[in-house]
Amino acid sequence: MEQQGQQPGFWKPSHSPWLVAFSVLLTTFMQVLDTSVANVSLPHIAGGLSASTHEVSWVLTSYIVAGAIVLAASSWLSSLFGRKRYMAFSVALFTISSMLCGMAQSLPQLVLARILQGIGGGGLQPLAQAVLLESFPQERRGQAMAAYGMGIIVAPIIGPILGGWITDNYSWRWIFYINVPIGILGLVMQNMFLEDPPYLKRENASRIDYVGLALMVIGLGAFQLVIDKGQDVDWFADIWIRFGTLVFATALPAFAWWELTHKHPFMNLRLLKSRNLSVGTALMAVQGAVMMGSTALMPIFMQSLLGYPAFQSGMAMTPRGLGSMLSMIIISRMVAKFGNRLMIFFGFVGLAVTLIVFSGLNLEVAPSNIMLPLFFNGLAMGVTFVPLTTLAMANMRQADLQQASVIFSLLRNIGASVGISLMFTMQARMAQVHQSVLTSHVNAYGERFHVWADQVGRLFQNPAAAFGLAYRDIAMQSVLLSFMDCFRWLAYTSIIAMPLIALFKGSRHIKSQAELSMME
Repeated sequence: MEQQGQQPGFWKPSHSPWLVAFSVLLTTFMQVLDTSVANVSLPHIAGGLSASTHEVSWVLTSYIVAGAIVLAASSWLSSLFGRKRYMAFSVALFTISSMLCGMAQSLPQLVLARILQGIGGGGLQPLAQAVLLESFPQERRGQAMAAYGMGIIVAPIIGPILGGWITDNYSWRWIFYINVPIGILGLVMQNMFLEDPPYLKRENASRIDYVGLALMVIGLGAFQLVIDKGQDVDWFADIWIRFGTLVFATALPAFAWWELTHKHPFMNLRLLKSRNLSVGTALMAVQGAVMMGSTALMPIFMQSLLGYPAFQSGMAMTPRGLGSMLSMIIISRMVAKFGNRLMIFFGFVGLAVTLIVFSGLNLEVAPSNIMLPLFFNGLAMGVTFVPLTTLAMANMRQADLQQASVIFSLLRNIGASVGISLMFTMQARMAQVHQSVLTSHVNAYGERFHVWADQVGRLFQNPAAAFGLAYRDIAMQSVLLSFMDCFRWLAYTSIIAMPLIALFKGSRHIKSQAELSMME
């Protein structure tokens, strides 16, 4: 007999849905936490592994790209192996690779462990969302999604604080070791409470689009290698960069062609014929690049130039998460009053303005002058996310929502990875450019420099001290100017993307679910 208030055919798990929810949210929270927990620890990781700031960016990008690829394959993998088995494998791999991250003795070892960590964690978010929607009846799904949403929002807030505290008081290695007991607990609970619903059909392995999957992995891998490694080897002067460029320039168009013509595509790119989805995906990729690019730069700016310890820099990043949380609370009312397109416009304006403010920071800036713009930056990011997602998915048939969500999330992750890589590359390159320009103004034969050098030399009783002090100041000013350039370019990127908002179809052109059902 069906329980009162449940829709016909509703499957009920054997255990309390809240036990099921806690078991999957525990590991999902852990995975989301790892996207931000390493940001404030990057200078310590670089020092501990004898790597440059640019090289250590691979710790972030390798995790994001690996997770993006697995995210795209998560629906296939759960259908092939069964959701419970695939989730157990993902949690186990994430836990083991977290331990390997903490044990890494070199940067290549850490990057390899982070790739494995991304492979393990990439599918946890969509799996957790599917499990929650299935475990709760229709009238209680709002509570489940609220718990899921708060976990996704709170984790990035806690990440920098927790990462900074652990790094300052113990070691950066413990930001990875703490995943081990959490992963084991989650694995035990999921084994006890999680079960596959009877209607979940197992996919025939022969129907999986292995060619499309291989082309995507090869293309994205080569692309990430080029943008990450190019700065270190002077770009196209290196044969491997030229080869990598040839590979991704061939593989990615081939992937697009294959997916558009294959009968059972790995990723249904034909959905991008929807103008709202294609525009929304492009804007989400820009937002991902701007958000993660600035998120990666800010802690390094505070630690390397302002002298903040890791914990203080993590605390300084907290207002950004609080701004995002506040925006999630008020966004539904704002959309009802102003509409989706106008809210997206306000969000991108807010991103541009706050990034312009960051481009005017100096070495004597007070913490409040960083934290207040960060709050409004997080507010702007939250304001864009919900209406952007709503408009992008507005004209999607229910049967296509999962594939559309995969494309949308994949491009967001790729945008984030590109933003991080390009910002670290440009910061390193512009520091060299500014140092060359500033050095040209230090003329040993100039009268003003001689007067200043004589004063410094008498102060330190060593004439050579003037040149050492001048070089130190020039180097610091060069790095400062390079960070300011990066924040300014991110602001310009937000401004350039704004005209795309006008291409969205408004509410008058959005079909209802009833109309879409008639089209199926």
